[in-house]
Amino acid sequence: MNSRSALLAGASGLVGTELLHVLLESPVYEHVKIFVRKPLDAKHPKLEQVIVDYEELENYTIHFKVHDVYCCLGTTIKKAGSQEAFRKVDYEYPVRLANMARVHGVQNFLIVSALGADATSKVFYSKTKGEVEEQLKKLDLPALHIFQPSLLLGNRQEFRLGEKTAVVLSPIFTPFLAGRLQKYKPVSARSVANAMYATAQTNRIGTFTYPSGQIKDLSQQTLVELKR
Repeated sequence: MNSRSALLAGASGLVGTELLHVLLESPVYEHVKIFVRKPLDAKHPKLEQVIVDYEELENYTIHFKVHDVYCCLGTTIKKAGSQEAFRKVDYEYPVRLANMARVHGVQNFLIVSALGADATSKVFYSKTKGEVEEQLKKLDLPALHIFQPSLLLGNRQEFRLGEKTAVVLSPIFTPFLAGRLQKYKPVSARSVANAMYATAQTNRIGTFTYPSGQIKDLSQQTLVELKR
């Protein structure tokens, strides 16, 4: 089964950290590359860490000779320092990664977006996420998989007051999220990672979007796969 290779961008983030564990544990991948700004404290026979300057992505074309590219890049305006810097991480870099993936014949491009992504939104965050989704769809990738989680649960390295407050309150409001409101239920970063991995193994062609409501179901497929 060890015949595939993967490239992961954003391995130090909440979902990326979980996804890296999944990829390394998988019997499917024999080689896993990660794009990092500085080395991570992670070692594995399958793992290759590539120190990358995202402003010079064209210098790393050799690393796109893989089957699947996973994009978990994401930041906040506070951390980035400005809307312009935020847009670079959440829009420009993912689009450039996807374009290079297309040029080099990558089979699957999988990206973490967000629930509520809408290019027409007046909310800068949602608008940016919506715009990157629209741009990626125009690239005509063999297989584009967009994951739209709601509130992400997990241990972030940085403190985010809004998310921390929502996590604390989630046990109170989650039981009331039924029917059409189910998509707003919090989802763990590990579930998103599992869903991304499971989707890459389906060999589906086309563009697909997975809201939070579908992510948990896809996650279960990964648990079954890894136990085989």
